[in-house]
Amino acid sequence: MAAGKEIRGKIKSVENTKKITKAMEMVAASKMRKAQDRMRAARPYSEKIRNIAANLGKANPEYLHPFMKLNAAKTVGVIVITTDKGLCGGMNTNVLRAVTTRLREFQNAGLSAETVAIGNKGLGFLNRVGARVVAQLTGLGDTPHLDRLIGPVKPLLDAYAQGRISALYLGYTRFINTMKQESVIERLLPLSSEQMQSARTGPDWDYLYEPDAQSVIDELLVRYVESLIYQAVAENMASEQSARMVAMKAATDNAGSVIAELKLVYNKTRQAAITKELSEIVAGAAAV
Repeated sequence: MAAGKEIRGKIKSVENTKKITKAMEMVAASKMRKAQDRMRAARPYSEKIRNIAANLGKANPEYLHPFMKLNAAKTVGVIVITTDKGLCGGMNTNVLRAVTTRLREFQNAGLSAETVAIGNKGLGFLNRVGARVVAQLTGLGDTPHLDRLIGPVKPLLDAYAQGRISALYLGYTRFINTMKQESVIERLLPLSSEQMQSARTGPDWDYLYEPDAQSVIDELLVRYVESLIYQAVAENMASEQSARMVAMKAATDNAGSVIAELKLVYNKTRQAAITKELSEIVAGAAAV
């Protein structure tokens, strides 16, 4: 029964695939909890430094940091955050589609774009579409480190401070819950006063500066922007593990359905073969 042997081989192959997807689902579930804890642990720092930056910006209206100035350059910067690995559903596809749409809008407006790729999937995509990649970072692992993120994004931050780019955008996947992640393209620079004032809570603060207000504000706003990038990477990692867990669970369920269908076909094929053999035996006995 050659057909039955072939079906048994397919069943065995799908069962092996199901074991792999089930193991990947369990690993992703474990990493997802750690990534979510890391993301939530980073939020208080981001909120606090945003609040301080907002109060400092209001306390010193006479000094305008380069990150808050509007530049008239014909170039924009885009930081694209994706994953290093696949098998996480349509997460990377969705954010890269949003980035493509935004790059096309810049091109139609007569603007050129410089990009920074954080994640192997985004790097490969930007190279395929011919985008100008000024810096890249791959192999982040399961834990983001701010000291590794500063180097790749520094060229665009310096370019904005020097007035060579007019705006800096950040594209990543925001974590909402385990079943839902949202692709986001948000403006990182210039920092608008409304954007910073929206983060203010409580009464106005005043500060004593050492050595002077300009040095403190310069350093703090750089840390503020870096914290936004770190938070985006942490959100993207939490989204990655959640999307991978959901995708692997769906693959495991689909493998179970395929196995059930193959077993049904195998049983029908086996029953047909047995019926055929019995018919041949009966026909042979009748002939004798």
